[in-house]
Amino acid sequence: MVTDTSTQLHGGRLIAKRLRAHGVSRLFTLSGGHLFSIYDGCRAEGIDIVDVRHEQSAAFAAEGWAKVTRSPGVCALTAGPGVTNGLSAVASASQNHSPMLVLGGRAPQLRWGQGSLQEIDHVPFVKPLARMAATASETAEIPALVDEALHAAVEPRGGPTFIDFPLDYVFTEAPEPPDAPLSLPEPWLRPGADSRAVDRAADLLREAERPVIMAGTGLYWGRGEESLRALAKELRIPVFLNGLGRGCMPADHELFFSRARSAGLSGADVALVIGVPLDFRLGFGASFSAEAQIIVADVAEPAREHPRAVAAELYGALPATLDALRASSSARAERDAWISSLRALESERRAAEAAELSDDRAPLHPMRIYGELGQLLARDAIVIGDGGDFVSFAGRLIDSYEPGCWLDPGPFGCLGSGPGYALAAKLAHPSRQVLLLMGDGAFGFSGMELDTLARHGVAVVCVIGNNGIWALEKHPMEFLYGYSVAASLREGTRYDLVAEALGCHGELVSQPSELRPALERAFECGKPAVVNVLTDPSVAYPRKSNLA
Repeated sequence: MVTDTSTQLHGGRLIAKRLRAHGVSRLFTLSGGHLFSIYDGCRAEGIDIVDVRHEQSAAFAAEGWAKVTRSPGVCALTAGPGVTNGLSAVASASQNHSPMLVLGGRAPQLRWGQGSLQEIDHVPFVKPLARMAATASETAEIPALVDEALHAAVEPRGGPTFIDFPLDYVFTEAPEPPDAPLSLPEPWLRPGADSRAVDRAADLLREAERPVIMAGTGLYWGRGEESLRALAKELRIPVFLNGLGRGCMPADHELFFSRARSAGLSGADVALVIGVPLDFRLGFGASFSAEAQIIVADVAEPAREHPRAVAAELYGALPATLDALRASSSARAERDAWISSLRALESERRAAEAAELSDDRAPLHPMRIYGELGQLLARDAIVIGDGGDFVSFAGRLIDSYEPGCWLDPGPFGCLGSGPGYALAAKLAHPSRQVLLLMGDGAFGFSGMELDTLARHGVAVVCVIGNNGIWALEKHPMEFLYGYSVAASLREGTRYDLVAEALGCHGELVSQPSELRPALERAFECGKPAVVNVLTDPSVAYPRKSNLA
């Protein structure tokens, strides 16, 4: 008789061993009974359990981990409301193509359909948001299912995946698989775009007089920053960045521009658009002139058609694609005039900001805050934006110098993402400055996560732009109708005292002279800190785009 000598482990331990084998070191969660065996497994396997105050923040922390490490983030959400509470973060990760794995609790299969606590079938409503959504059908299936979900999360184009585990299966034992899992894919090392498409794009760039590169989040996920810099330098092409692409070319590089973006994009005759959809952020393609030839490059074809015709499409691993494009192209003899014209405009617009960056009004102009922060932030500081107008100013004014240093919600625009992102960023990079910028409206979504930061000793500095309104809605509505509704908050709320009550350092700033000392104390205090800055509600971000 043959005896089975394989090790028997409960489902939660099988999950944790597979996560650990793939390099996962932290699990973000909010305590739930359906997850106890997963916690037990993580404890046994040395995976840190980081608990938060709302499941949405656990899922945003998993996405934040993915954003700052370019490796899958993992969260565990208990059955029913735990999963539904995390859905906004899953939707955000889907639109950002952020690789993450969501582990869900689930009512026991033995009693399915009989009305167990928090019994609901998650898969049908998670599936449209995820690259994979599945339920474990037996304990022995768990390791292979975890492998499949992590592989799906990182394959182009990346995104969230979801598995839920019936309570009876995840507490039951099954044999540990004898073989180690296959390593996760490294799609950035694969071949680039079709050579004929590269040749077509190279011909366009070679003949261009006023080329530009517009790169974004897909460039970052595709690890194409070094190839981008080499391409831009050799072909002498101005570069503009958005989303997670920020920092892929340092802000002080001679070919990087931000303030001249509108003129650069609209004045280009050829635009190489890398990892950026032609969505509302690029005017659905109208940010470029009607005569401009557009080349799109990304790791894979887009999910929807381009809103305007493009001249060439390059789909494949970005390092190989951009390197091939550089090798097939050659710069025109004269692009200095084009670059110089953009540099002059960039310098002019930066100079025009000087008055507002040093504005002495009280309540403060939001730009005064960024004027001071610009002198305090290190080149590798990680800045997280969570808000409307207040963060729009940050997006324009905060310079990034390294990849993975700017995190915002992305095109889904979900408020409340910031504390989860900041928690993950500081845990991943404990020696670096992590700055969380929040509007007072955004603070209401997840402000209790200050308790999470304090409990776990995570020294994030949060600066709140407190103008007592929903500025992104109030100003446009008053422009349209002459009045606004549902756009006012309580004036002067002492969020700094809330921070102190939750175990953080808190300061109120009502005068410009108080700002710099308060920021310095916040960065030096060695604990989570909130600087609550009263800002002028009459200041509106000069917005030109619309919602659609």
